[in-house]
Amino acid sequence: MGQLVYACITPHGGEIVPELAGRLHFNRMAKTRESMEELGRRMTERAPEAIVVITPHGIRIDGQISIVNSETMEGYEKENGRTYTMIRDVERTLARQISEEADALGVKNGLLNYGTSEGPLSKLPLDWGAVVPLAFMPDVPIVVITPSRLVSDDDLIRFGRAVRTAIEKSDLRVGVIASCDWCHTHDASGPYGYHPLAQEVDDKIVERIKAGRLEAVSHFSPEEIDLAKPDGIWQTLILAGIIPENERLIDFLSYEVPTYFGLICAEVKK
Repeated sequence: MGQLVYACITPHGGEIVPELAGRLHFNRMAKTRESMEELGRRMTERAPEAIVVITPHGIRIDGQISIVNSETMEGYEKENGRTYTMIRDVERTLARQISEEADALGVKNGLLNYGTSEGPLSKLPLDWGAVVPLAFMPDVPIVVITPSRLVSDDDLIRFGRAVRTAIEKSDLRVGVIASCDWCHTHDASGPYGYHPLAQEVDDKIVERIKAGRLEAVSHFSPEEIDLAKPDGIWQTLILAGIIPENERLIDFLSYEVPTYFGLICAEVKK
């Protein structure tokens, strides 16, 4: 019988990874880096045999949830003239089981592969939303999931339930990462400009995560989401389905806005 052994909410700004920060900017995300190192230690202590990563930046299927089913994944992140690369095996049996359980609940999803059905050519790109948090985690096989923003809140939560069922039907100890950056309009010099709603929305997100009210992270108007530009809502809703409210043990480690987007580190299940 499989077991969900750990879960957390992490950010994915490149400079969190020490190798990418560089001397000039090493302290810019230091608070978050310290929290990520702690989350990595806690995940390692729970000895997962696989890690499910829910990222907003993987391969998207409009109106569906994508689940990677290639043999391996390879990716990189670049910051400050530096490059950090990563290759990970995929836990394909768990990926397929997640898809089957989602099908059973009527949640649209797709298994993704490339090149060949198996072997060294069966390889898909690993996005920065996965690379950055995985840089702090044990090197075990992964399942990468990317939700479409066109999927309803209810279906995202139901998909999370499918993930939990698949984990428990497996013979694996599994950790889960919801990779989430938050509002992206904190700084006029950033790529999305400045809007005062960014801090307002982030403050509410922080409050709701601390209270364990993960379902409530979506309780914003379309205008608020468009102007504040959070990218963590959809992954957090899947996590809410994986871990029901009565099981959530929130340890909120940190929140900061060192550049133009908000960063949150929180443990959700010990």
